[in-house]
Amino acid sequence: MTFDAGTPAPEVVADDHLLAAWLAEAAGRRLLQVRGEGLEGKELKDAGDAAAHELLMTLLAEYRPDDAVLSEEGKDDKARLEAAKVWIVDPLDGTREFSEVPRDDWAVHVAVWEGGTLTAGAVAQPELGETFNTGNPPVVPPRTSERPRIAVSRSRPPAFVSALAESLDAELVPMGSAGVKMMSVVRDVADAYVHAGGQYEWDSAAPVAVARAAGLFTSRVDGSELVYNQDDVYLPDVIVCRPELAEDILAFIAEHGTD
Repeated sequence: MTFDAGTPAPEVVADDHLLAAWLAEAAGRRLLQVRGEGLEGKELKDAGDAAAHELLMTLLAEYRPDDAVLSEEGKDDKARLEAAKVWIVDPLDGTREFSEVPRDDWAVHVAVWEGGTLTAGAVAQPELGETFNTGNPPVVPPRTSERPRIAVSRSRPPAFVSALAESLDAELVPMGSAGVKMMSVVRDVADAYVHAGGQYEWDSAAPVAVARAAGLFTSRVDGSELVYNQDDVYLPDVIVCRPELAEDILAFIAEHGTD
């Protein structure tokens, strides 16, 4: 089945924030198309990963031909380490959830790294019709829950997070996709996401860029900064939370660890 991503307006092409959002939305539309083609299980997962990756690579080659790209589904070209600008993308975050129609907890991540830091990012949640991005930073609503809520994996929540939740008198909110979990804090579906079970740069780059733009706290579990475009792209842990929860979360981890 053919797919036409359309043509971005000149002002979109000229602005990394807007282009990141446009790219994430285009890949999201492509994934919705794939989801409607009657595939199931592994076939649907593989088709989604491939289709979104190929589309993003094609569009980035057209609109940012001089920039490097780091994609979960692509070969890691170490030339990116010398590049001035790198697009860090996860074409389909939450592949398992994508294959479980009609689940909506899957996403597309598109981030920009430049000058040693994340400078733009977008997270599309196609089934929600939402794209959270740094060009129009989301405003985090006031907290609507008396007890803190911690977003966790629906299939493999880290054991230490249960102890953390007990310490904070928090409730656990299971869902798929790292990006969806981080955006759940932006959306007031959760108040924190604390992960230490293994991830890579593409899992967190775009959501962290958006979370920072929204005024949320972001760090590694030891409180250090999240650093991207490294030789080793393994970036196993992350905290995204409302700023008022950061001190208590970091103190608990410092005392008890994540094992």
